[in-house]
Amino acid sequence: MTLEAFVTLFLVQISYLRCPFLGEANGIRVFKVSTPRVAVVRKIVECKESRIGKQPIPVPSNVTLTMSSQDLKVKGPLGELAITYPREIKLDKEDSGILRGVVYRKEASLTLTDNMVVGVSKGFEKRLQLVGTGYRATVEGKDIVLNLGFSHPVRMTIPDGLQVKVEENTRIAVSGYDKSAIGQFAASIRKWRPPEPYKGKGVKYADEIVRRKEGKAGKKK
Repeated sequence: MTLEAFVTLFLVQISYLRCPFLGEANGIRVFKVSTPRVAVVRKIVECKESRIGKQPIPVPSNVTLTMSSQDLKVKGPLGELAITYPREIKLDKEDSGILRGVVYRKEASLTLTDNMVVGVSKGFEKRLQLVGTGYRATVEGKDIVLNLGFSHPVRMTIPDGLQVKVEENTRIAVSGYDKSAIGQFAASIRKWRPPEPYKGKGVKYADEIVRRKEGKAGKKK
């Protein structure tokens, strides 16, 4: 190959140089830059399932179960509850009086069923305590009246199916067969005056530990 032919071929190749930074101008074409792929390792974190939901549920003799497809009704001496389960749960009652559930999905659980059986047979209870000077509670008919330091007393209607008792004017016991309703009403009472961290005044659960804070220190003389 002569020198003239080599130079011509070289100029032709330069005119078709591919540059990732310049546009398609002056005979220079753009080509796609292949970037290296970064491998991402996904770590699946499995949540702990409920231990109660894994266990078979013993059904007492005074509790009646009515199952229809995905609907379950539990009736006992204290009341009656019903629930509709998703299709991932299949219930089966054995002749020995034990209720078992086949769970086809890990997120599903039978904890609610155990709460229903225990609730209609034995019941649940949630206790609260009033801490503060002049704080007291009384039950008047179907209402509970709370004096929590406001300019007026707080009156709350007790929901159907729940019983509220007041001991020593400062201890409140909420009982019934529906665990979720008990927890909701107890939380509504506590919401009026949550315990503050400096002196601990307010409405707290009986087994609640209030983390205390140190107040402002006085000026050093």
